[in-house]
Amino acid sequence: MTDPQAVSAAVAKLYDTYPFPPEPLLDAPPPGYNWRWNWLAAYQFCTGRKPARQDIRILDAGCGTGVGTEYLVHLNPQAQVVGIDLSAGALAVAKERCQRSGANQVEFHHLSLFDADQLPGDFDLINCVGVLHHTADPIRGLQTLASKLAPGGLIHIFVYGELGRWEIKLMQEAIALLQHDKRGDYTDGVQVGRKLFAALPENNRLVKREQERWSLENYRDENFADMYVHPQEIDYNIHTLFELIDASGLEFVGFSNPRTWDLERLIGKAPDLLERASHLGDRQRYRLVELLDPESITHYEFFLARPPLPRPDWSQDELLLNAIPERSPCMDGWDARCLFNYDYQVIHLSDAEWAFLKACDHNDQNDQRTVGEILKTVDLGLEGVRSLLSQQLLLLTPA
Repeated sequence: MTDPQAVSAAVAKLYDTYPFPPEPLLDAPPPGYNWRWNWLAAYQFCTGRKPARQDIRILDAGCGTGVGTEYLVHLNPQAQVVGIDLSAGALAVAKERCQRSGANQVEFHHLSLFDADQLPGDFDLINCVGVLHHTADPIRGLQTLASKLAPGGLIHIFVYGELGRWEIKLMQEAIALLQHDKRGDYTDGVQVGRKLFAALPENNRLVKREQERWSLENYRDENFADMYVHPQEIDYNIHTLFELIDASGLEFVGFSNPRTWDLERLIGKAPDLLERASHLGDRQRYRLVELLDPESITHYEFFLARPPLPRPDWSQDELLLNAIPERSPCMDGWDARCLFNYDYQVIHLSDAEWAFLKACDHNDQNDQRTVGEILKTVDLGLEGVRSLLSQQLLLLTPA
């Protein structure tokens, strides 16, 4: 399917039939957080510093049923949030979701990604998760979003990876073949897909991958339909991904799941191979990772930016000593020494790390102590501060 209007109509029909994501509606703010939706944490990750302002404009491009939109509102109380989607059914759920949870600083528009340029003004943060790969022209879609990004602004993107979704693509094609002229009947597609999985041998590769990786979410028909009977999907590899990124005219800041792209986790037992890999460019190393660990690369999630994007050099002792530190907002279980970090991993703080973060909590508008002043009473040292910063446990404001 190549006609953009036909693609948009087919995608809208799918999400009108199966509004997605299907998370339940709550009469309270959503639990927890995703740091990528928190402006303070996302900006710190991309630049190494706290943003200068929080009264920003945020666009949730392809908001679906508003799961991400709701978080964007609650995690950024000073922001104005706009959500757009081409499915009227999904938008109706999004509006109810946000109204019920008190996410009031939001407005919704029934627009496709390609119509985002109709919105007034620029945006400081654009969230586009699971959308571009379902359009007829992802490059044009990303270029449209780029045109709405303010200088110094960030876009967070999530698109599918072809290597980790190989079995999904096979099942998608199998279902389409069995549907014959009923393609586009998404309810029928779900029924065909479920019968296929039930009929295949237990040791079938497609069945095993579904059970190991996807079945916990695909028990819902909405998830199953989104994965296996979607009318439009484009999957990427590192080469085609950076063709998309380069066409946007924006700066690639980095993957927002950097541990996945750490080559040492794969070949750390062979220092000579790591040495060989050190001579590769970034994109070559990324390609090496996905070649060696294809099952893990089911998607790419990354930040793009429109310069200028200030990046303080915290290796300079004087600059770090004079910075104003704050504790990251994305920590769960504080002020215990054992808690969940920004990625909901359990971490154990040393006494000195805990004491430093505790001191950061006492910084306020009237009494803002610098890193150097806090270190006079906490035996952590500058390298300890840099460690907290690298773990995304600190926000720093340059003097």
